[in-house]
Amino acid sequence: MQGDIILVGEEHRRAAAIIIDRLIDEIRDMPRRFTMTVAGESGSGKSETGRALADALASEGVRAVVLQQDDYYVLPPKFNDAARRANFAWVGTTEVRLDLLDAHLQAAQAGASAIVKPLVIYSENRIDEEELSYEGVQAVIAEGVYTSLCEHVDRRVFIDRNRLETMDHRLKRGREEFDPFIEKVLTTEHEIISQHRGRADIIITRDYDVEFVQR
Repeated sequence: MQGDIILVGEEHRRAAAIIIDRLIDEIRDMPRRFTMTVAGESGSGKSETGRALADALASEGVRAVVLQQDDYYVLPPKFNDAARRANFAWVGTTEVRLDLLDAHLQAAQAGASAIVKPLVIYSENRIDEEELSYEGVQAVIAEGVYTSLCEHVDRRVFIDRNRLETMDHRLKRGREEFDPFIEKVLTTEHEIISQHRGRADIIITRDYDVEFVQR
């Protein structure tokens, strides 16, 4: 999303390094592009972790691109907020074109050379399109609240931090002032997202420790 503030910290880089150290052989040995998702609640550090993962891969000579779920919302930010306030049932996965995001992950796995994806221009409250090249890309990382639900994924990361633990980070990113309605939205999102933890292969804890799920 154009205009997004991504503040990658040492905790994100540390977690990413641990994850990539475990996955690098699998990624290199895969005969097609590797796909992974990073999910969690708003402000949990999904964007930062996604960027840190791409950077950790680059340090291993593996080129990665990051897809942001925020680009795949049905409506631009202000219109989406208005839709939520007019009908609270709008809050949830119906707000997001998860099918399109999943199709772009599938295209990566299938060897597509490029995709045409939506691009949210936050400051102008509009959604454009952009072509994203997959040429030379060996891994695609999709980050966002509901990305655990995508199917064309090799590994899923889940950041296990709730809305209260992420409040400071959300305010630092400056997307919105404190708003009781937004807190109500985040409470509902928590109820939805907490159910996705069981789909994860890798858990990042509230302290940014990394746990690998044994299947």
